[in-house]
Amino acid sequence: MSIEIKTVKINEMQMRYFSFGNPDKEAIIILPGLSVKSVMESAEAIVAAYQKLSSDFCLYVLDRRGDVNEGYTVYDMAEDSYQALREIGLKEACLFGVSQGGMIAQVMAIRHPEFVKAMALCSTTSRVGNGEALKKWVKYAEDNDAKSLMEGFADDVYSPSFLAKYRDAIVSMADAVTEEEMKRFVIMAKATDGFDVYDELEKIKCPVIVVGAAEDKVLGAQASVDLAEKLNGELFIYEGYGHAVYDEAPDYLDRIYDFFIK
Repeated sequence: MSIEIKTVKINEMQMRYFSFGNPDKEAIIILPGLSVKSVMESAEAIVAAYQKLSSDFCLYVLDRRGDVNEGYTVYDMAEDSYQALREIGLKEACLFGVSQGGMIAQVMAIRHPEFVKAMALCSTTSRVGNGEALKKWVKYAEDNDAKSLMEGFADDVYSPSFLAKYRDAIVSMADAVTEEEMKRFVIMAKATDGFDVYDELEKIKCPVIVVGAAEDKVLGAQASVDLAEKLNGELFIYEGYGHAVYDEAPDYLDRIYDFFIK
């Protein structure tokens, strides 16, 4: 199956995306988390993984903008994403934000509430604290040490049972990481520095589900609890999973589907 990667252009900003599912149904925007390689390179795998949603929704997966400079922030990402979606032709949509993508979703819902119909916030936070895992990843990337970056990333986001099967495969991806991708990763990771919208969450009026993991080493389970309480949203915390529970828990998409189909 070949997925068409499209590009939306606004002035000097370009952003890649792809869509799949039922074009006659409600739109869900998938806002992925921080990654070393572009999610566009995994388009076919993403489409296959999200078949649960594809009959009843039209799904869009957004990349980050093509050109980024030092000082780029999550707030900038949110505005770029919103402008790109409007340029594509969407007037409203549901948001499915994972990790850094969940931060982007919150900013979009705060700044453009008329656009966001409902929101799933997964393994994310409304305020970034010390971010020890992120700092470690940034250090590896600044040193252009792709192997250590992929090792650290894998160990921090996945559960021991998942790592037992796939750690070597994940780490081997370091061989394909370019120096340019490492530089871009540093900018994207640092974009979360100082992120804090906790005191603005009351501006979000749409229905929200928050899904976290008890063993999240990156942002912590308490971040999900705080989000759900502040937003008066649904909350589910998976036991025995880490930050990447969205890739591991077999019923994860069932839970997201049930929320959006209401």
